[in-house]
Amino acid sequence: MTGGVLHVISGLRTGGAETMLIALCRALLARGIPQRVVSLTPDGPNEPALRALGVDVRVIAPRGLLGAPGALLSLARLIRRESPAVLQGWLYHGDLFAALGHRLAGAPRETLLAWGLRNSDIDHARYGRLLAVCARLSRWPGLVVSNSGAGVDFHRAQGYRPRRTAVIPNGIDTVRFRPDPAARAEIRAGLGLDETRVVALHAARLDPMKDHATLLAAAARVPEVTVLLMGAGTETLALPPNALALGRRDDPERVAAACEIAVSSSAFGEGFSNALAEGMAAGLVPVATEVGDARLILGPHGRLVPRSDPAALAAALADVAAGPLREQGLAARARIEREFGVEAMAERFLVAWREAGARL
Repeated sequence: MTGGVLHVISGLRTGGAETMLIALCRALLARGIPQRVVSLTPDGPNEPALRALGVDVRVIAPRGLLGAPGALLSLARLIRRESPAVLQGWLYHGDLFAALGHRLAGAPRETLLAWGLRNSDIDHARYGRLLAVCARLSRWPGLVVSNSGAGVDFHRAQGYRPRRTAVIPNGIDTVRFRPDPAARAEIRAGLGLDETRVVALHAARLDPMKDHATLLAAAARVPEVTVLLMGAGTETLALPPNALALGRRDDPERVAAACEIAVSSSAFGEGFSNALAEGMAAGLVPVATEVGDARLILGPHGRLVPRSDPAALAAALADVAAGPLREQGLAARARIEREFGVEAMAERFLVAWREAGARL
């Protein structure tokens, strides 16, 4: 590959950044722009999906700090050999490795270094040092892309001083995530859910930022609603009688089609929530804590509530469950189709890269 885009990401696990990377690669490949991905950890479950698109996926996995120099040299050699038009980092480790690899490769002028921010807060105990390092290097990239305005504001407050920024909301696959009566019937039958039962979907891995404790406390207050938890680790939680945990699923669009409400209980860290937008694309009414760009995603639809407030979240779920779910869900889907499609995201990336000097 000469030219095109070389993406560097911390790993290819199941998550919002990985989903957007796959969607962006698919859309850019359709435009004839070569794509290559470097993953810094092996055996990610999304690796086969990228390879199926024809993306060349390389794993350059440092084994601890002692392995980092060798991994960086491998990345630098790849940059020099392939001469991408854009070197796009994803997440903090991906951004840092992309920046250091770019410098080791001689900071080639023909390659635009770009970073990708995906969050609007962090767990400082886990990521504080890494964030501080990235902030110090934040003038290295020619472009910093964030999926939310909240993310730009947060990182500026943490000391980021980028030369150029662009806010590019995530792009949602509205063909994959859509109302699907056949999937609805099959999933509900498999879970033993009556057709008349109102089901709220919480799609999130088990992580402190997702605040499952608030979700489950709220669920216990609305026994008339079944809360369905989908995401890695959720099967380990102690649940109230009206909640079910599915763990990680490879068919989130089918599960979403079986529900009426998309709920997010996140306490911090969200930028642009894929789970909310994908639920809305599937025709679900959104209920969310006001974190990250939730207000932008919802627009006039659904309900926003304060973070870490089980009573408020429960009241919103009960209120939405008693309303005209089908009509409200279809209106929410129309918003996602209009504002947050994959093609719009891909076009925004191309415009941002080109305005920053990339020759694509």
